[in-house]
Amino acid sequence: MRAPNSLKQEFLKKWISGLQMCSTCSKNMSILERKKAIKLSADVAMASARNGRTCWSRALIANASKNDKDKLLVEHILGNSEFQRLNKISTMRPTMTNKRVRCKKILKRSCGTIRRVSKRVVPQKILASCVAKRLSTKRTQVLKSLVPGGEFMDDASLIEETLDYIMSLQTQIDVMRSLANATELVLSRKNEQW
Repeated sequence: MRAPNSLKQEFLKKWISGLQMCSTCSKNMSILERKKAIKLSADVAMASARNGRTCWSRALIANASKNDKDKLLVEHILGNSEFQRLNKISTMRPTMTNKRVRCKKILKRSCGTIRRVSKRVVPQKILASCVAKRLSTKRTQVLKSLVPGGEFMDDASLIEETLDYIMSLQTQIDVMRSLANATELVLSRKNEQW
């Protein structure tokens, strides 16, 4: 992983580029549309700062590229060549993993029928392990829904991608806080001069 400062600088550079693109279109936007555009530009800037090295960043860029209006913003932030490269990678990946998801669903269904038959006489220890497995499975499903592209990951890569995604979100927060603090400082100095 990159040094945190270079990641922050790369994110800030790309995010400001995305915000400039949004500001040219903001005359006709409602407040909710502006909010969505700012969030989208921050997410795409962070994903592009990771250079498509992670599954979540490729999934986020692919999801943002589906909408024609958002596709322009993504292409502006990434640049044309980087956009083409990441778009090619992200379109190839889900087709391979969809088969795996379908197979898991079939496997779960078949295992479910076996479990129903064998549940008649169950010792307390086995029952506790079944409850723990169910809780673990539910929490894993929730985690997969939170991480972009998580539904296509196995459990081990999900943990790794989640950690990277959390670190990237923390970087986003740090940059946004420092930008807000700098803006507040500038505004307070202007008010003092008046």
